[in-house]
Amino acid sequence: MAQALSSLTDELLTVLARIPPEQNQSPRVQNLRRRVEGALRPGTHGRTNQFAVARKLEGLQERFRVLNLDELADALSTRLKELEDYRDTWHPEILSLLLQLSDRPDQVSNLGQLPFPAKELAEDQSLLWSDLNAQGTAYSNEDIWEEVDFAADSSEDDFVSITNGVVLPPKPLPVTPGSPEKEYIIPDEVFVSLKDEDLIASIERAQFWKPENHPEIPHGKSADSRDITELQCARETIFMLQGLPTSIFWRLDNDIEVDRSYSLVWSSPETLLSLLRSFAEVGVKIDVARRFTQIPQTIPYLQTFCRGIEEHLREFDGTLSQIQCKYLSHGSTVSLLQLFDDVCRFSRNLELLSELISKLGQTSTTQPMRCLDLLYNLICMVEALGDESTSRSLTALFFSCFKTYTRSIQLWMETGKVDSKDSVFFVRVNRENGELRTLWHDWFVLDEGSKRQNIPQFLEPGVQKVFTTGKSMAFLHHLHAQPDLSETESSDKIFDEIYPPDGSSSFSLPFPVLVETAFDRLVDAHHSLSSGLLRTELDEQCGLWLSIDALQHVYLGKDLSIIGTIDAKIFELMDRGRAWDDKFLITEVTRSAFSVMPAVDLSRLVVRSAGSSAYDPQNRTVTILETISIDYVLPWPVANIITGDAIQSYRRISTFLMQIRRAKYAIVRERIRDARNTVTDDRDDTLVHALHHNFLWFLDIIYSHFTYLVISNADQSLRTALSNAEDVDAMIAAHQFYMSSLEDQCLLSDNLAPIHEAVINILDLCIHFADLQTARVTEDDHNGRINTLHEDGFDSDSDEEDDIHEQTLTISFRDSPYDHQMRNVKRQFDHLTSFVADEMKGVARADGLPSSNILADRLGWREGWLKL
Repeated sequence: MAQALSSLTDELLTVLARIPPEQNQSPRVQNLRRRVEGALRPGTHGRTNQFAVARKLEGLQERFRVLNLDELADALSTRLKELEDYRDTWHPEILSLLLQLSDRPDQVSNLGQLPFPAKELAEDQSLLWSDLNAQGTAYSNEDIWEEVDFAADSSEDDFVSITNGVVLPPKPLPVTPGSPEKEYIIPDEVFVSLKDEDLIASIERAQFWKPENHPEIPHGKSADSRDITELQCARETIFMLQGLPTSIFWRLDNDIEVDRSYSLVWSSPETLLSLLRSFAEVGVKIDVARRFTQIPQTIPYLQTFCRGIEEHLREFDGTLSQIQCKYLSHGSTVSLLQLFDDVCRFSRNLELLSELISKLGQTSTTQPMRCLDLLYNLICMVEALGDESTSRSLTALFFSCFKTYTRSIQLWMETGKVDSKDSVFFVRVNRENGELRTLWHDWFVLDEGSKRQNIPQFLEPGVQKVFTTGKSMAFLHHLHAQPDLSETESSDKIFDEIYPPDGSSSFSLPFPVLVETAFDRLVDAHHSLSSGLLRTELDEQCGLWLSIDALQHVYLGKDLSIIGTIDAKIFELMDRGRAWDDKFLITEVTRSAFSVMPAVDLSRLVVRSAGSSAYDPQNRTVTILETISIDYVLPWPVANIITGDAIQSYRRISTFLMQIRRAKYAIVRERIRDARNTVTDDRDDTLVHALHHNFLWFLDIIYSHFTYLVISNADQSLRTALSNAEDVDAMIAAHQFYMSSLEDQCLLSDNLAPIHEAVINILDLCIHFADLQTARVTEDDHNGRINTLHEDGFDSDSDEEDDIHEQTLTISFRDSPYDHQMRNVKRQFDHLTSFVADEMKGVARADGLPSSNILADRLGWREGWLKL
């Protein structure tokens, strides 16, 4: 066994490696021999599974038959059966080897190379009529072979339809790819026998348009006139209406002309020409519809509209075919007038649609919704005329188009996504600003197009609600709060309920009411679901009410004890000439003050400052406070409702209120200084005390009016409006109205700018009055107070603050005495307060607001308060 294995190994190496015999002892050959023997000897190779080989062969045959290679499968099966007659134990191994060596047998096998067993093929014999009856006498006495005269009872010319016993050739069997294609011999039966001259003559006579078939011209008639039968004319007319080429009607460009060379025996040429031209007018309109169906459409609902027109054309052509069959039936009467009446009745819908298509023209790209609007108006007109059948048919077409159109609307309202395949949808995605804070306002745009051409006219009242519903769904998607849409109705279901395909119900309602009802049901179901869930999320999860409370505390000074702490620090630094607008210092002071307020998130509170010099003369005016602004960063869901413009309005109101508090701080602080001062002068005490009192009176009137009346009432109205808002747009509108109302009543609107400027001048006058008192005290008692301090060695923080405050003043009494300047302050105050009071009376008469009337009346109480 070892010797046999060694000899087989050498033979294998010689064949595969192609090693010459003289190199059998070379080191390379010895190495190869050891590797081959090492691979063969230790292996315990079992026998091949004969059943697995049999299954593979059966699977291969089945594969051949699936691929329609039956001959190849039969050849393999035949040879396997022959192999069974020669039993051998090595057959499974041999067949397994052949299977492993096979390469795509279903593609590269060639049966022509295989020897087929010699078998006598049975000769195919054709089935003859005589085989059915040996004597050939069956049906010989029947008249089925006779010629049929279809026009025997007609008044028209005879048209003979002859049928001979023509045997159609049998359908050829499919040729398999592996079998050679046999030459097909055409049977003689399919050829018409030239001996049957009557059949050929009848066919030729039926071709009336050929000159040789023209009848003889009677005496007195033109040689150009050709008489035809009414049946021939009717069939030509039907062919023309079906869009087929004819001899009587010619198509020139987009028009149809009538060949005047044909005439009827019983009708005058003028009458026939008029009737045929009426048919041609109908054919021209129908051709408009046929040409429209050949134009490729890219807008989805126009594709549905095109399919609907094709369906109307198919019904019309079918009706014409039925009329033609009736004319060709035995004993029927042909009438062109009756045909015209039938054509006008059955082509009513197509004529109306053709007129619509003619109006549409080439504007489907520039005016994508024009077709839907025209169809809507057409149905309304037909319904008003009382044509119920036409109205039903066109309404079904409209709703099929409307279903297709509303699919993009339903996708938008259910997912908040825009269908990228619908190029005419009125919502566009605008992601230039990808911040979530602007999702509601900037991410989506209502693209109405030029002259609102992207929106059907009958849907304009509900488009905004559709837009709001889709944005609500997009909003909820980013809040990870998707609503359950399983209970909402689809557009197809709603439209089928409003107007079933058979038009069996609800048709008692006018068509516009049907459309409005269907669209409102579709929109309202999604709008109520998405808007309700979004309002709940904003109230409970996004902190809408906490944010509103925080804004009122931070900007509107709802808690004066907290605001007073911030004001005292800032105003003290201003009077002492220190750096009062350091944003880090003010931010720290502001956060420390609001730390006791749970509604305010301190991490969202930031104070910004434009920066100014501590000794800037502008520090003595309230306008300097405009250089600082408080920012309260809202959560992004709330920021979509309370926009950046609203925050700017909050800042303007906050600054104005702070300016009023700044003026009052100066007046009150000066009063405290006067109480500590021992130097008095009765000459000007009356005027000073009167001015001081009236300044405080004016400041208290203005501030209490803004806070306790205007802001308080507006806040209650805002909370009520937000609670009753049905969607985010209503909430935004409510807050915008709230801010607009606050600006108007707080004298910050553009039309009230003169009154606001006058109030700012009064506030500056308050600070100037306080500075005058400080300067007067400094001039009268500066030296004595310093000597007293040096003698007593007394150092007071109050006095030090006063000294620092005095260094920031630039007032001098050298050019203008103190009493003169005080009288000037009094004149300015009288003029400004009178101006504000008079203007507020005019505003109260113009807007009629109760707050304007109240402020005007309160400012008028102290007119003529002091006359000096």
